[in-house]
Amino acid sequence: MSLKNLIFDLGGVIIDLSIDHTIQAFSSISGMKQEEVNSLYTLSPGFEAYEKGLIGDNEFRDYVRVVYSINSSAEEIDGCWTAMLRGLSVKKLHLLLKLKEKYRVYLLSNTNSIHINYINQTMLPGILQPTSPLESYFHRAYYSHIMKKRKPNADIFEQVLAENALVPGETLFLDDNTDNLAGANQLGIKTVHVDSPNFILDYFNEQ
Repeated sequence: MSLKNLIFDLGGVIIDLSIDHTIQAFSSISGMKQEEVNSLYTLSPGFEAYEKGLIGDNEFRDYVRVVYSINSSAEEIDGCWTAMLRGLSVKKLHLLLKLKEKYRVYLLSNTNSIHINYINQTMLPGILQPTSPLESYFHRAYYSHIMKKRKPNADIFEQVLAENALVPGETLFLDDNTDNLAGANQLGIKTVHVDSPNFILDYFNEQ
């Protein structure tokens, strides 16, 4: 079957991502060692709950205050939380618009409202004027915190396929996380592992 549909992850694929920057930021305001900050980030269930939309923004900030024993303002916490979002290339945005002319193009991201608001209100206006929201670069954007589901679970992929009548064998999913790719593979979706910041530019010959 010919390729008709593209599903892109966001962080590490469209947007340059460095979780280390968020770990360093939380370390700075908490006084904890980065190793401890990272361990709590990995093991504390509230971070995943926030990505699944099970808690709101203010509940998340309160959760962070408890986890890292801090009394920081919402602005300080948001600054630490968005520190992982490192950059957004105009070339990638132009590539997405070009791909939309040939394929059905979708975004599927494990994310949260603080990050999406930061991207739309700070990152995009910083590189493009006039600016358009992130969602405009795709035929449809899917966010875990709105769907109440996360990759790599099958139900999140099944929803995207069903709502858009996509055939798995005609669909390519690009993600930097191998667990997410495995989840898509189990449903028959074709996958590509994104392993460098400019991967999609090279893959689609847009350098």
